[in-house]
Amino acid sequence: MKPHNDSKTVACIVTEYRENSHADVIVGKILEGYDQKGGKGPALRVASMFTDQVPAKDMSRELAEKYKFPISNSIEQAITLGTGGVAVDGVLLIGEHGQYPFNVKGQHCYPRPRFFEDTADVFRKYRKVVPVFNDKHLAYNWHNAAWMYETSRELMMPFMAGSSLPVTYRRPPLSLPIGSELEAVLGIGYGGLESYGFHALETFQCQVERRRGGETGVAAVQVLQGAAMFRALDEGRWSRELLEAALAVIPHRTGKVEENCVRDKSAAVYLIDFIDGLKGAVAMLNGHAAEMAFTAKRRGQGQPLASWFHLHDHKPFPHFAYLVKAIEQMILTGHASYPAERTLLTTGILDAAMASAFLGGKRIETPYLAKIRYQPVDYPYAPEPDLGVELPGGV
Repeated sequence: MKPHNDSKTVACIVTEYRENSHADVIVGKILEGYDQKGGKGPALRVASMFTDQVPAKDMSRELAEKYKFPISNSIEQAITLGTGGVAVDGVLLIGEHGQYPFNVKGQHCYPRPRFFEDTADVFRKYRKVVPVFNDKHLAYNWHNAAWMYETSRELMMPFMAGSSLPVTYRRPPLSLPIGSELEAVLGIGYGGLESYGFHALETFQCQVERRRGGETGVAAVQVLQGAAMFRALDEGRWSRELLEAALAVIPHRTGKVEENCVRDKSAAVYLIDFIDGLKGAVAMLNGHAAEMAFTAKRRGQGQPLASWFHLHDHKPFPHFAYLVKAIEQMILTGHASYPAERTLLTTGILDAAMASAFLGGKRIETPYLAKIRYQPVDYPYAPEPDLGVELPGGV
């Protein structure tokens, strides 16, 4: 792919770069176009790359030679390019994949806070700040996540984070009107309680934040597994009506939901009490469905609204193209495409959920999440995928 004449330069700080890693499906779309075959891509150019680890099937060195960018020995070198100042227009922190330890709660200790800290130190040293994107949740624990967010505010850093879920395809299309009065809300997810739990929470939060009054924070989080998650369903702590509405829009379900999820020990429901009184739930339906979805009941409307958040399963995962578009917009404009507070809140909910699961379903009070308030923005998501794979080349 030939770079645009007005391309902005980015330093890419990654844990590892191998085929279909997050580095590949994000940075690869900058290097080789949205289709990663040389087609049209964003108005961005990779100026440098730092790789924290180099796996056996590393691709970074070959790509560096092909596209003429340096592999830097440090994050500072990647950002300064040896010039004695900040020499790029943006920084991408992609701390996903690679050989990193898990803690006792099952949280994957990726070095996202270290990547962020080294980047912030460079900005302070050279007295210049550029936009920063952090892939997925901010950190595996609340302490580091809160520090990262507060540091971005202190430095007046354009800062955006999260995954491709808020911008992926939705079938049927659904974006709750801002200011919606919501009676009940439910997210559906699958996979690891942390790794894919974040995706499910972000799918949920990008809609729930659009309720009347905007986001006002979370009071408590509890995770239930096995038969306990369905006892809570029978008790009305999460909604059977919404569960059925969500299951109606997602494909590839197997058997009966309760039997399958009780049998699969990794299934769970996250119960979320919001400060404004809304009761939310995110059900990880492992053993029954491997899809992401959201459903809500608006006040005064009879039938719930529901949407399947569709992720293309063929490579190189074109839904990431819309995340790259959001990153591009931030770097071109100097303003985050959507609020970092969303990722801060979902990071905090996820950390509390992992603690609850570790403690056998204990309710975790979250007064620190009660302080997170923000207003949503309208940002476009991928178009309906009726025609197969749509890429944002014409956007």
